[in-house]
Amino acid sequence: MELSSRTGPAGPVRSVDELMELLEACRGAWDTPDRSGDPVDLHDHALQTAHLLRRSHPADKELQVAGLVHDLGHLLRPGDDAGHADTAARVVRPLLGGRVAQLVRLHVPAKRYLAAVEPDRTLSPQSALTLRAQGGVMGPEEAAAFALDPLAEDAVTLRQADDAGKVVGLDAGVMEDWRPVLERVAGELK
Repeated sequence: MELSSRTGPAGPVRSVDELMELLEACRGAWDTPDRSGDPVDLHDHALQTAHLLRRSHPADKELQVAGLVHDLGHLLRPGDDAGHADTAARVVRPLLGGRVAQLVRLHVPAKRYLAAVEPDRTLSPQSALTLRAQGGVMGPEEAAAFALDPLAEDAVTLRQADDAGKVVGLDAGVMEDWRPVLERVAGELK
């Protein structure tokens, strides 16, 4: 699979090998086309987010995997801050299942929710900038509805790891270490 085939409408990922290729393609790719965004590339951000989730929720492999793949939409559709979560969710759903895809999709609404319920919460400069494009801070009714989603708590956990997984130089392991976890999550769907 060549990455250039993925820069248009992103098709579903059908195998762990294909997903690993995409994750490796995140090395040197950034959340903004001009590299003005977060201080680590998508590869390091994915590893850091998944690592944090592994430490805080060691038994929840789906949550960890959601952390690993949550920003693939930035790779697949550069510059689409508002739609990157939906793109990533659509691409990983056939391989990783509905819960992983839904957590990926919800990581943006979780940012909007946290901005509503924790207004003093600090966002990275890039996250603060994209908040407006992603719908802004949730109003009270929208926040209440989000909180009722059965995956809201896990989505907030993913978002918190997402926000923390942006540390330059942090060693969070190597991508290949995640292959068995991806195979396990993908295999549980069969």
